[in-house]
Amino acid sequence: MKNKIPLIKFRRLDVPTPWWVVIWAIVPYLLYKVARALVRLVPVLARNWRSLTLTVGAVWLWYRHGWLVLVLILVAIVGAGGLWWWSWRPSCERFAVLPLLAWWRRLTVYQLHWREALTLCGLAERFDNTRIMPKLLRVQCTPAADEVLLRMPRGQNPDLYHKASANLAYSFNARECRVYTGRRSVPPARVGRWAWLVRVVDRVRFGDRPRLVWLVFPRRDPLREIVPAFPVPDEPDFERLPLALGEDLRLFVLRLLASHVLIVGATRSGKGSVQWSLVRALASGIRSGLVRLWGIDPKGGVELSIGRELFARYEYTDPAPMVAMLDDLVAVMRDRQARMQGTVRVHTPTLAEPLYVLMVDELLALVALLQDTELRNRARSALALLLTQGAGLGVLVIGATQDPRKEVVELRDFFPTRIALRLNERNHVDLVLGDGARERGALADQLSAEPSMRGIGYVVLDDRPEPLRVRFAYVTDDEIRAMAIEYAAPPDPAPRPAPAAPKQRTQPAARSYRPGRPTMGPLLPDSLTGLLGGGEPA
Repeated sequence: MKNKIPLIKFRRLDVPTPWWVVIWAIVPYLLYKVARALVRLVPVLARNWRSLTLTVGAVWLWYRHGWLVLVLILVAIVGAGGLWWWSWRPSCERFAVLPLLAWWRRLTVYQLHWREALTLCGLAERFDNTRIMPKLLRVQCTPAADEVLLRMPRGQNPDLYHKASANLAYSFNARECRVYTGRRSVPPARVGRWAWLVRVVDRVRFGDRPRLVWLVFPRRDPLREIVPAFPVPDEPDFERLPLALGEDLRLFVLRLLASHVLIVGATRSGKGSVQWSLVRALASGIRSGLVRLWGIDPKGGVELSIGRELFARYEYTDPAPMVAMLDDLVAVMRDRQARMQGTVRVHTPTLAEPLYVLMVDELLALVALLQDTELRNRARSALALLLTQGAGLGVLVIGATQDPRKEVVELRDFFPTRIALRLNERNHVDLVLGDGARERGALADQLSAEPSMRGIGYVVLDDRPEPLRVRFAYVTDDEIRAMAIEYAAPPDPAPRPAPAAPKQRTQPAARSYRPGRPTMGPLLPDSLTGLLGGGEPA
C-alpha cells in the first residue's frame, strides 16, 4: 500500500483594516507629493509669467465674452504693433519684437532640446543616481544673435564649454557658439543719503558670479556689410576711441591710453582699416598738437604715405633713418621719465606734454629682416624699451605685421591689446592672441579671403580673455586725403636730450642707452637682457 501524503490546506487570513488607518497612511504621502510638485512649479511659473498671463487672459476673455471679442482684440493688437513698427521701429524692436523672439526661441529651440544637446555634448554629469544639468536661466535676442545664460553645475569651469562650443553650435542649428564668462562691469561710485542702500543693490546687480556663462549663437553674420568710416570726434577720448562694429551691432571702442596695440593679418586682410580708423579717431588731437603721430613704413611708403600730412615725423626709405627715429623717441621717453619722476605715475596728454604714438606698418622688417646686424639690434633694443616703459609715459607703439614669426611673437606679451585679422595657419592664432585663444573662439584662420570681407578680426584685451569678433571701419583713399588736408599735423619740435646722470666715483658708471649704441642699458629686467641684447637674435 502506497504511503499517502497528507494534504495541507492553506487559508488566507483576512484581517479587516479600519478606514482611518488607510487615510492616515496615504493622505500624508499624497500631500507631500502635491507640495513637492507645487514647489517645483513655482520657478517654472515665475520664468514663464508672461506666457501664463496671456494664456489665462485669453481663456477668461473667451469664457466671458466669446471668441469674437477675443479675435477683435487680437486684430487691434496686431494693428497697433504694425503702426508702432512703421513709425518707431527701433523702440518696437527693443521692447516688442526681440522679447517675443527670445520667448519663442527659448521655447522651441533651447528648452525643447536642452537635455538632449547638453548630455550628448558631455556637459551633463551623474551624481548619486541623479543627472545634473546646466541650468537654463535666460534667453535674450539681439538683432543678430541669441544670448543664452546658464548656470554651471558644481565641478565645472568655462573651459569645458569652450571645448564643446562647436558641438553646442550645431546642436542648436547655429554655425558658431561663443562662450563668455558672467563677469560684470564695475558699479559707479555712490554718494548721498541713500548711498548705502544703492550699494546693496549694486552688489546684486554687479556682483561677480563665476558660475554664470553666456553662450552666444549668431543667427546671421551682421559683419558681412562694409562698415563706413566713423565721423572724426571733436576731441579724442583716449579711453573710448570708436574703431569698429561688433557682432551684436554695438560700437567697439578701444582704450588707447597706456596701452600698445599689435595688429597681425595676412596680406590683403584689412590691416589698413585698423590703422586708418585709429588715425581718424585721433585726427582732431593731431591737428591741435595733443597727439604727435610718428610713422615708419618699411614697405616704401605704400600704406601710410597717402596721409603723410598727418604724421609729425615719417620715414619710409632707408633703414638708418627709421632706427634713428626709434632712438629719438626713446630720448623723448627718457626726458619725460625724468620730468615725471616723483611727480605722477601715469601720463595725461596735454598740449605741453602730448601723447606720442608711433605707427610701424611692418614690425618684422625692423626686428628680423634688416641685413645690418647693428641696425637690427638697435631697432630691437629701442622697441623693447618703448614697449616696456613707454605706455605709462605717454609714448605708445602701434605695430602691424603680416607674419607672426618668432621675432615678433617674442614681443607679443608687451602689447596689452592684440588684434588678429585673417591668418593663414591654425597655430598662428595662438601665436598672436595667446595660448588657448582659438579654443576660446578666435577662428581667425577660418575668416573668408573675399575682398568684401576684409577688416574682420578678433580682438583680445588685457582685461578680458575671451576674443571679440569685430569689423573695422573702412576709410577710403579720398577720405584719407581729405583728412590729411583738414587735420594736418603741426611741425614737430626737435626732441630735448635726456639729462645726464651724475657720475659716481666710488662705483663704475652703469651703461645707459644712447642712440646708435647697440648695447642694452639697465632699464630692462634681467630676463630680457639675453633676449634683446646686443647679440644675434635667437
